[in-house]
Amino acid sequence: MKTSAFVYPWDVVGDPDAAGRLAALGVPQVTLAAAYHSTRALTPRHPRHRIVTAEYAAVLYPPGAPWRDRRLRPHPAGDWAPGDAYGEAAAALAAAGLEVHTWVVLAHNSRLGAEHPQTSVVNAYGDRYPWAPCIAQPDTRRYLLDLAVEAAVRPGAAGCELESLGWYGLAHLHAHDKIAGVPLGDAGQYLMSLCFCPSCRAGYAEHGQDPDALAAAVRDALAPLWCGAATDSGWESVAKLLGEERAAATRAWRDGTAASLQRAAVSAVRAAAPDGFQVVLHADPVTYHCGANAGVDPAGILAVANGVVVPCTGGAGLLAPFAAHRGERGVLAANFTVVSGMGGSPATLATDAACAAELGATELRLYHAGLASDADLVTVGEQLRRVGCR
Repeated sequence: MKTSAFVYPWDVVGDPDAAGRLAALGVPQVTLAAAYHSTRALTPRHPRHRIVTAEYAAVLYPPGAPWRDRRLRPHPAGDWAPGDAYGEAAAALAAAGLEVHTWVVLAHNSRLGAEHPQTSVVNAYGDRYPWAPCIAQPDTRRYLLDLAVEAAVRPGAAGCELESLGWYGLAHLHAHDKIAGVPLGDAGQYLMSLCFCPSCRAGYAEHGQDPDALAAAVRDALAPLWCGAATDSGWESVAKLLGEERAAATRAWRDGTAASLQRAAVSAVRAAAPDGFQVVLHADPVTYHCGANAGVDPAGILAVANGVVVPCTGGAGLLAPFAAHRGERGVLAANFTVVSGMGGSPATLATDAACAAELGATELRLYHAGLASDADLVTVGEQLRRVGCR
């Protein structure tokens, strides 16, 4: 199976050995961040630093001139990735014989929410989620589509991976999170992620729901959870708490909104890219799920995109719904964390990859070559050779 390792520009820029070290790992491809959210990252081998603090969501190249007069626009990175850090890293990686694909984070942007609060998801209590742009708002959708094109189709890139191309909700590692005191389960996470901004209120009305009554019903449905009541997993638990009619209306609005954005983004990137450019999404096969691996309809997304990257650390079960719709040439990439300190298991990569292949995976993704220790990378290289990945 073809294998790609995730990497940040700051893992490569300023380290003359980084690109060669990645090539020696045995992977033919890297997925290099071009637009990324705020983070604090370890760089265990870099000759000049050990910790990189990316203070806000940014593009890791100079944003184009068309953004200058736009109200919503991406920001260039600060000193953690100055200038065209993406381009410099991409050139070094390509010179080492690695195929470079862009890694583009879209609807996950705390700075956008801080500077333009009206763009954020608003829950049924009126609380804003500044890290989560509402993908139903026309201006936000235009921003995300244009960012997808610019960040994905960088010079020399052979393809892209679009992350967070869908709804973002409550669940998020935001600063020093203190939100785990009440177990919410699937239903609580969904209800707390429903947006009630003006665009979403209008959307619910289009599906036969009074927005004020719906918000009140969401609050009523959540009330037992604040007292410690347990919920079952799955969509049935949402319908049980909110009522089948209301739950179906919210899902119809949200599913349609996400699917139309996903189709539009893939089409826009493909129209701007050279022939043969690969467009894949980080995805979850359950449409109402929120987050970096956005919920998608497997048949629908694989009809427009070249494939999907699916989280498989802890189990590869999410591959199966996509496998039935992949077709002969579609990409179904199993994404494994290979950093021991982040819950990964590099020592079982060969076994995990074999299991993923049985479930239909055609490629592997390794998260994350820049964050892993030397010992983890040695183990990864051994495991890749064992399973015959390339």
